[in-house]
Amino acid sequence: MLRYVMARLAQAIPVIVATTLLTFMLLEVVPGDPIALMMREHIDADVVARVRKEMRLDDPWAVRYVRYMWDALHGDFGTSYKIHRSVSDLLVDAFPKTLALTLAALIFAWGIGIPAGIVGALKHYSAPDYLVTLFSLIGVSVPVFWSGLIFQLIFGWKLGLLPISGYGGIVFLIMPGIVLGWSSAAVISRLMRSSLLEVLGSDFVRTARAKGLTEWAVVFRHALKNSLLPVVTIMAIQVADLLTGAVIVESVFGIPGIGRVSVSAIMNRDVPLLQGSVMLTVVLVVLGNLLADVSYAFLDPRIRYE
Repeated sequence: MLRYVMARLAQAIPVIVATTLLTFMLLEVVPGDPIALMMREHIDADVVARVRKEMRLDDPWAVRYVRYMWDALHGDFGTSYKIHRSVSDLLVDAFPKTLALTLAALIFAWGIGIPAGIVGALKHYSAPDYLVTLFSLIGVSVPVFWSGLIFQLIFGWKLGLLPISGYGGIVFLIMPGIVLGWSSAAVISRLMRSSLLEVLGSDFVRTARAKGLTEWAVVFRHALKNSLLPVVTIMAIQVADLLTGAVIVESVFGIPGIGRVSVSAIMNRDVPLLQGSVMLTVVLVVLGNLLADVSYAFLDPRIRYE
């Protein structure tokens, strides 16, 4: 198992290099000068040239990329061109807010999606199953920004139950957590339903029932564990996806997390800040997939990594 984990981590290195290199190259062809954006209306050709030389932005992009990656290996992600603060400090400040939003979304997605899928499988083609299907269809069909605005209108403005925007505690995470986690809950519920229905038709389930076990024992002691394999895959990937995909939700609800930091870096061509955000995103995605693979061995004893 340890050798497998180390091999997967080694495979992540070219992924990180490729994504950061692609980001660096794309920023080279995007119109706009980061120095000009930094100085805004106070633009003087001589001053711009001097600042660019001091920041070594006049070096070839390949040289700047190698220098950046070398510094990143030593824990130095550079200084933001726009905010003039350490990129590491900015990410450390923003990440807990995104993590809190992600945890709220995961609690909703897993706490609603798994029970809804189980109910849909046990009561298939009944009224509860149709309600679960409707819930899932709405979750995967409605855009996040639209559902966020609707929630703000109804629960924030009309009813006044929850704050419309901002970040300051658990109550500020309820609406954005539901909005962000709804689509994930919809995916989990449909996958949980189909997987559990398939397992309930297996031979070992019929054998368990033939032995006289109660339906509760058959479902929750035997069928449920085996039906969780595909669900765990999605759940582990969703952790990384929600952590890195909260850009729209953070913008709608005014949460100063990684998403807003990334958007600001893109708008200002802030290469060090964007590269740091991209690297954090890639690491989270790789760890999410690795977590899913390793968890298989605990859910199914037949799976072993040599």
